[in-house]
Amino acid sequence: MLDLAKAPLIENVFFKNEHPSENNNRIEILSGLYQQQKTINPKYFYDTHGSELFERITRLPEYYPTRTERSLYMRYAGSMAEYCGQNCVLIEPGSGSSEKVRLLLDAIKPSAYVPMDIAKDFLQRSALKLGQEFPWLNVHAVCADFGQYDQAPEGLPDGKRVIFYPGSTLGNMTPDAAKQFLQQLRQWGGHKGGMLIGVDLHKSTDRLTAAYNDSEGITAEFNLNALNNINRLTSSNFDVNNFSHRAFYNEDLRRIEMHLESNIDHIVRVGDSAIVFSEGETIHTENSYKYTLKSFRTLAESAGFSVCQSWLDDEQLFSVHYLE
Repeated sequence: MLDLAKAPLIENVFFKNEHPSENNNRIEILSGLYQQQKTINPKYFYDTHGSELFERITRLPEYYPTRTERSLYMRYAGSMAEYCGQNCVLIEPGSGSSEKVRLLLDAIKPSAYVPMDIAKDFLQRSALKLGQEFPWLNVHAVCADFGQYDQAPEGLPDGKRVIFYPGSTLGNMTPDAAKQFLQQLRQWGGHKGGMLIGVDLHKSTDRLTAAYNDSEGITAEFNLNALNNINRLTSSNFDVNNFSHRAFYNEDLRRIEMHLESNIDHIVRVGDSAIVFSEGETIHTENSYKYTLKSFRTLAESAGFSVCQSWLDDEQLFSVHYLE
């Protein structure tokens, strides 16, 4: 296995490892599990196996967001590039496999691409693969919890900073948290920066529910895998067989909710702490808020952005916006 601390591994790929410590993970996880409604941060889905499972989810027939968003990048790459500007520094928090950015790189021609992800090995493989596919592109990969950064990572090349935040990941946050996060990214970009962001749109309950309850059970496996990741990070003893996947659309709040429901009364040890579960009790693992064009514009403006351009598919299932 290649060492992230040794950079560059190939001429145009660089790594910086700022992965959170085990102690920080344990404190955050216990804080969520001690709440009346137990929660865990969705970032704990994304160890290497979780990242691989999510890539499988994006190819499922029920899961419309990824293929719809990809179609927008393929169709409108030239237009998006005009707003981003060539030779920008393109920063992608939560970059995963960097699949979507590939659809834009030849049009945007950034001076540097900065993928950021918490799954170290997965980020490593993805960055190296990207650097080999695009030998003209400087890839500055940062393994980190990007939510902990008030400013963009240090040591980046000069140039206009454009944040690329695809996948409607903003929907994982409550509206208040989303506003704060957009304000944070606005600081990353600086006065002349911009942001290209994907946003899932409100639609029928049946279509949304099916997207998060696929017939192959991949989303269920993805949800449960968060417990395996927590076991590794914090020396816990979660048994995934004691939990079941639940996902439903909360129409009042316009959000998908994902939960892990305890099948039995039992106790889980997280480090030196004991967490009691009752049968039927849930851990709330993820939200996915859905927006209208109007509600997203209101959110963006409240965070200090203006919406310069929006691109939608013909069915208006998904949207991509350029903010500045």
